[in-house]
Formats: sequence, structure tokens, C-alpha cells
Amino acid sequence: MNDNLIHVYCMPGMAASSAIFEYIKLPNTHFKMHFLEWDIPPHNCTFTSYAEQMCQKIEHGNSVLLGVSLGGLLVQEMSKFIEVKKIIIISSIKLTQEMPNKMNFARYTGVHKILPTRLVNNVEFLAKYAFGEPVVKRLDLYKRYMSIRDTDYIDWCIDKMVHWKQNELPNNLVHIHGEKDTVFPITKIKDCITVPNGTHTMIIHRAKWFNENLPAIILE
Repeated sequence: MNDNLIHVYCMPGMAASSAIFEYIKLPNTHFKMHFLEWDIPPHNCTFTSYAEQMCQKIEHGNSVLLGVSLGGLLVQEMSKFIEVKKIIIISSIKLTQEMPNKMNFARYTGVHKILPTRLVNNVEFLAKYAFGEPVVKRLDLYKRYMSIRDTDYIDWCIDKMVHWKQNELPNNLVHIHGEKDTVFPITKIKDCITVPNGTHTMIIHRAKWFNENLPAIILE
């Protein structure tokens, strides 16, 4: 057993399973990947308490937390409870001021509370909602990556997303963002590593870029 391995815990985005990381391969001589999954939050659970509970799944000290989209917000909250080596967020935001205008509008008006999340049984609707881009041509692919279709869970995720607040950067945070992300437009993102032609689902479709660059990003 190599005691010097860097343990990397990977958190998917809303409604997605850890299968989104299936093409991410880090050299097993230096890294050990661990995959986290969403649980249905208890009634009235805060995002902070959910993050604290998720920390119970981190079995190694001084690990790397890697999160995609809403998972990126979650790992930042988790880092407030445990010591981590590095936080890597992908297709996400790190400060309140990076929140897209449509989410700011939702926060101030409450319009997100009347979104048709009851359509979660419509896989095409949920896939578009979860992955942030048209999915008709890849619907069968995206079905494979969706783990939760619970209406209350989707409502909870959206509410926690639009109300998330953070005005100070966590230590040792690296932000990787696609220049064509439609969920979190890069025009509002500051201080990130930009992936050319990267979309909100680039963790799936640009895995080659991540495999070539993540090891150095983690080690630097």
C-alpha cells in the first residue's frame, strides 16, 4: 500500500451520479480517486449541515476535494469543517458575485419556487435542467449520469444554489471553467483556468483535457 497517495474525493453536480467522472483517470502511482454521491437531504436541512454530514464520508486527512457545478459549492462548504489539501471546482462558482443574473433574479423574486420541477419524471426535462444544455441528441447518454429524480431534492438543490453566499475565497482553491458554459457564463467568472470550448458538461466531454492537466494542477 502506498501511504503517499493523494486522495481525491469527487462530488458530482445536481441530480448527477459519480458516473460523470468515469473518463477521468489520474495516475494511480500518485493519486487515489474516491467518488461521492448525493443523498436525499432531511427535511429543512441547511446546505451547511448537509456539507457537514457529507464530511463523514471523507476517510483520509488532507485530501483534495473536487466538485462539479453544485458539487463545487458543496465541497467549498465541506472545506469549512475539515482540513483539505486543495479544493478544485469545475463548472461552478466560488463567490456570490459570480452568480449568474438569472439566479440573482430567482433569489430576489422567489421565481425558482414555481419552476416546473414536478416534471422530474420527464427525463429530457430533468437532463436539460441538470446538465444545462440541450440534450436531445445525447439523451440516452445523460440518462446514464442522472442518479436522483426526487422532486423535493431538486427543489432543495435549486433553492440552496440561488441562496448560496460566499464573499471570501477559501484557501487553496482552484477554479476550472469552460469558456462556453451556459449555466455559469464565464463573463462573470474571475481568476480561473479556462478550458477552450468547454461547456457545463466538460467533465464528460473534455475528459482528455482533465486527464492531461489535473495531475499538475493538484500537485502544484
